[in-house]
Amino acid sequence: MPTVQRRRRYPSDTTTAEWALLQPLLPVPACQTKKGGRPEAHPRREIVDAIRYITDNGTKWRALPSDYPPWETVYGFFARWNRRGVVTYIRDQLRRRLRTGLGRCPYPVTLIIDSQSVKGASTVSRATRGFDPAKLINGRKRHVAVDTKGFPVMIMVTPADMQDRDAARELLWRLRLMHPQITQVWADSAYAGQLVTWAEDFLHLTLKTVSRPKGAKGFVVLPRRWRVERTLGWIMNARRNARDYERLPQHSEAHLNWSLITLMSRRLTRKKPASGWAKKPKPTA
Repeated sequence: MPTVQRRRRYPSDTTTAEWALLQPLLPVPACQTKKGGRPEAHPRREIVDAIRYITDNGTKWRALPSDYPPWETVYGFFARWNRRGVVTYIRDQLRRRLRTGLGRCPYPVTLIIDSQSVKGASTVSRATRGFDPAKLINGRKRHVAVDTKGFPVMIMVTPADMQDRDAARELLWRLRLMHPQITQVWADSAYAGQLVTWAEDFLHLTLKTVSRPKGAKGFVVLPRRWRVERTLGWIMNARRNARDYERLPQHSEAHLNWSLITLMSRRLTRKKPASGWAKKPKPTA
């Protein structure tokens, strides 16, 4: 009996063009591999739509609307795909396509890093949370690395009491292993000091800092840094990311990645407005 496709009714649902972009990036179903397995009971598109709904609207897993597959099934795919690196693979492939479309090399050599502290809900364990005295926030901290266009390259979640310099050592180490072509990283003054020398000596990375102008008050747009701050703003548009609700930091990273996957897939598939000469002339009276 053929499966009845659900009607797409929520703003977070994939469009036909988005699904054509995302479907080839998902792993092959087990039933189609040599090892074999049972056929999946629900279409992949409905699973992806349900995950995007959770991330975009910030609802509880058990409150997933009934026209989606059961929440246990959706959560299983969410956790399994994140554990196997499927989510980061999709994110990286979309970033490469965006960069290629802009006439850039698909592999960035210059990055910008920054962090963002957010409050942790009661579901966040004491072992994975901390207090950020600078922001007066008890929760977790997101460390984000983006390219010069603001597209995500790496995301890492830690307790909020971890200093930016300490987290940056782990972040830069991962970047060097996974993206050996990177030569330069921009950051704010919180990453200055011994970290600059360490990155140069051990990772062969040039870490440059951008400081606020002397005497500046309030918000100031800083060169290069504004791109990563804009990415952090994009992340906060998804309500699931306005606060950290996840028991595992890896699941926090997954929701952050899914919000940016949605943003990039929509940017790749949006219809460009017609230029002035291509528009049809208005009929005269």
